Amino acid sequence: MDEYLFSLFLDKCRVVDEATSYLEILNYSDASYNSCEQHSLTLDEFENFLHRRGVFAPPEKLGRGNKLLGGLRLVVQVDASHPDTFSPEVVSLPKDLYESMVRAMRLPPKGIETTAVVGPFFWSAFDNDDGDPHLHIIHRKSDVRKKGKTRGWEMMLSHSFRTGITSGYIKGTPSSDVIKALTHVKACGAAQASSHPMLLPAILLAHDLSPANDQKQRDARDWVRRLENAVSLRDEVQECEMYFQEGGAGMLEIDGLSRDLVECHGHVMWKRPQAYAALCGEMVRAMEAFKTRWGFFAVDEERLDASERSHRVAVGRLHGSILSRIDFYRVKLKGLENYIHTTLERLKVQREALYNIMSQREARLNLQIAGEQRRIAHASKRDSTAMKTLSLLGALFLPGTYLASVFGMTFFNFEDDAQPVAADLWIYFAITIPITGLIVAAWVWTERRREAQHRRDDADLERNIEQMEKEIMFHLRKRTMSKAHTWNTVTAPPKAG
Repeated sequence: MDEYLFSLFLDKCRVVDEATSYLEILNYSDASYNSCEQHSLTLDEFENFLHRRGVFAPPEKLGRGNKLLGGLRLVVQVDASHPDTFSPEVVSLPKDLYESMVRAMRLPPKGIETTAVVGPFFWSAFDNDDGDPHLHIIHRKSDVRKKGKTRGWEMMLSHSFRTGITSGYIKGTPSSDVIKALTHVKACGAAQASSHPMLLPAILLAHDLSPANDQKQRDARDWVRRLENAVSLRDEVQECEMYFQEGGAGMLEIDGLSRDLVECHGHVMWKRPQAYAALCGEMVRAMEAFKTRWGFFAVDEERLDASERSHRVAVGRLHGSILSRIDFYRVKLKGLENYIHTTLERLKVQREALYNIMSQREARLNLQIAGEQRRIAHASKRDSTAMKTLSLLGALFLPGTYLASVFGMTFFNFEDDAQPVAADLWIYFAITIPITGLIVAAWVWTERRREAQHRRDDADLERNIEQMEKEIMFHLRKRTMSKAHTWNTVTAPPKAG
């Protein structure tokens, strides 16, 4: 089944080009034959490296009693820079060479099925060859592209218990820890312990969980304190660390705080401890499987020479050191998980408090809009009285018109032989002017009373708006204080009746 699925998934893959090199560390019982080489690997020499032919062939004469104790042989791509090199269904070697590498080095065929895996991943198992058993390991960490650049690394290893050689393939971007890990493993190779299959995965884990991760969580906690000072007015930061009051005195810059809450949450969730704790558990299981199959303490020491016994002692010590380090990381990750949980809970409280502030400000804004609308409606109602000015103009002309119609009656005689009208014209003005003045005075008195009533209505309107706002804000605060707490309260059990 594995062979069929390997061929099936390999056919679906797309090929990208990456620079390839090799790393070979070989340890012999005669230390003078030990070698550690890392050079570029061309495609025409690829098969020779896989099968140890040509310049890669082992020494023909090792000397009397000299034996190969173990080693590490890797196909390396440490400068993977293609944007799609860690995309699903993508390989960075020609398909025929990739297949030849997997078969010649006895690498796990399942590795082709992990091209879409994200985050830290570790898997180990034995193959089905009882004559020459191999421990298969797949260890990788890849992610989606960021700003068009690929990220991550991947590694496939196969350890032969018969020869003691760990063969494999490793690829990483320049920003990954692969280069540091290879430098580290070359330094360990001088101690004749490079053949341990878990050495390189443990070194990568050590660099991945470097103190920079702890420092990032400490920085995030400082960030949380600043946010708490800005949102909840907790006095736990220095004055120089406070947020600037960009919105004026007593006003918070809500947009900036909201962005910082999201950014701080992203920093806290960087490298989740739970994922790495599960990875450490899988690594411990692989260590136990290796110890059981290799049989550290079940070997007949009498059949081994001094160099072989020394080599087994070195590997045994390295095995214990790796186990101790993995256990150290498990405890460290547990403490980090608790620390992150507290940080996330505090962020949650500040987020809820900020949302409450935003809701209250939105409610206040709605109240202001409603108040302005009421004022506009009231002003419109009041301004409608301006139409009465037209009535005033009509009232000014109405007495004169009325009296003119009166004088137009036969009560006055304007014929040629009659008395001239000019002699009695003063009667028209004597009556018209007092009546007009009386009407204007009555209108002014009425308008002043109306303006006074409008002022009283405006004052009542403002008081009603302020009272309505206070009532709404009171209910908002009451609801907030009853549902959002920054601590857990424990209700005492009721006393027996």
